[in-house]
Amino acid sequence: MAEIRAFVCGHPIAHSRSPLIHGFWLAEHGIDGSYEKLDVAPLDFDAFLGDLPATGYAGGNVTLPHKEAAFAAVHRRDEAAEMIGAVNTLWFESGKLIGGNTDAYGFAAHLSAGAPNWTNGETAVVLGAGGAARAIIHAIQKAGYKNIRVVNRTLARAQELAVRFGTGVSAHGWEDLPALLGNADLLVNTSALGMTGQPPLEISLDPLPGHAIVSDIVYAPLKTDLLAAAEARGLTPVDGLGMLLHQAVPGFERWFGVRPVVTGALRDHVLAGGDAS
Repeated sequence: MAEIRAFVCGHPIAHSRSPLIHGFWLAEHGIDGSYEKLDVAPLDFDAFLGDLPATGYAGGNVTLPHKEAAFAAVHRRDEAAEMIGAVNTLWFESGKLIGGNTDAYGFAAHLSAGAPNWTNGETAVVLGAGGAARAIIHAIQKAGYKNIRVVNRTLARAQELAVRFGTGVSAHGWEDLPALLGNADLLVNTSALGMTGQPPLEISLDPLPGHAIVSDIVYAPLKTDLLAAAEARGLTPVDGLGMLLHQAVPGFERWFGVRPVVTGALRDHVLAGGDAS
């Protein structure tokens, strides 16, 4: 049987940890396959997709800045991609290029591993209103949360998400945050604040109830100031690396025919691969 090939494409792409994840699983399952980094400039992306059927790739991942261009280019999209408005996973069905989004799945699967009772909550506060926020709001809605408060410095961007996701999703400015945290079951930072090289995320967790779960999708550093503050208060912290690991599962299964499992060994392997985000 011929080697199965998959890829991750973006611009830039050197920092991507996805090859560490998929390479680990290929070795673990003894699969004759490869997973490659491809640097594709924005102006070349449409041509790249057009040539894809002839390259022999089974599919691949799409990262910044191509997720919305991939959304526009595919023949069909899964439900998550439609709701989120972006595609991060590509595969072929009957010769047609199909697009999916596994970020919401990855977020939910990691929370279920780190805080199994998270689906019992009703009220969430989401910091940030970019692409990651869309994926996380979709995941939280699917989990049954009735009240999702999107907090962003630019209120208009939060309002766009409230309109996009509809009933139960509201938009708020940063100044509203202390009042919004008072009955929150879940707080999620989807912004880059607190990431290495970015400004700090400066909020007080004092208003949160004692049962609250605090999640940060930033994973460089692995323990952000937000997660350290949650831990210090006795809340349940959930780091950002697990979302990256879990979102890779559905794509690997599609391309290589085996559903892999996120383990401590995989996590250690990815963390040992360098400090890049």
